[in-house]
Amino acid sequence: MQKLSLLFVLCLLAFSFQSYAQTVDEIVNKNIEVRGGLEKLEALKSMKLTGKMTMQQGMEAPILVYQKRPNLIRMEFTFQGMTGIQAYDGQTPWMVMPFMGTKDPQKMPEDEAREIIEQADFDGPLVNYKEKGNTVELVGKEDLEGTPVYKLKVTLKNGDVRYFFLDAENYLDLKITRITKREGNEITVETFLGDYKNVKGLMVPYSVEVKIRDQVVNQLSWENVEFEIPIDDSIFKMPAEPPQSAPSNQ
Repeated sequence: MQKLSLLFVLCLLAFSFQSYAQTVDEIVNKNIEVRGGLEKLEALKSMKLTGKMTMQQGMEAPILVYQKRPNLIRMEFTFQGMTGIQAYDGQTPWMVMPFMGTKDPQKMPEDEAREIIEQADFDGPLVNYKEKGNTVELVGKEDLEGTPVYKLKVTLKNGDVRYFFLDAENYLDLKITRITKREGNEITVETFLGDYKNVKGLMVPYSVEVKIRDQVVNQLSWENVEFEIPIDDSIFKMPAEPPQSAPSNQ
């Protein structure tokens, strides 16, 4: 009788795990479907986003983002007459940060490099997540500022963890939470997505708000989103550093 009971429990557990996995995939598939569908997402080869970034104290900066398959990205923002660049060419994450006292291109620090490599994933971590080596778990259903949401735990191939909050009614991404490091300290970063618009059959969030410790650190508002524009791969590559002047013998 004990063996029979144990077998019965094991069968129930196996059925429970199978149903759980199906539920996760169903939610992910509905998210992909409402975004425009897998076929349209995979058919998109390049895009350009133009808008403005509002920082703390209300300071604003024009921002421009180029993305191209398979994993190329370049972001530019201009502030106080200087232009900062963050980019990834599929191999080297690099930046130009004149606000930090140098106009020379530099390789990104490890923590920032991991972030831009993740952002370079053209479709995001949920699309074809198994093929990418990511895992997705359904944490549960909860309330996000009055909206019922599904909370998904996404573990990336490199071990980093993200939490996705999907609207339980229309399955669009409303919030993404991640833990990152700044100067050796771990901080929780919350990204809120909204003002979705249909651009040639694909849903794009025109509003992106980033919070740390409940404080808004920056807001992105896209003014124009363009698909399938020609982009030369060279803009994603890190420029050669300017040659150093030879020391004077005089």
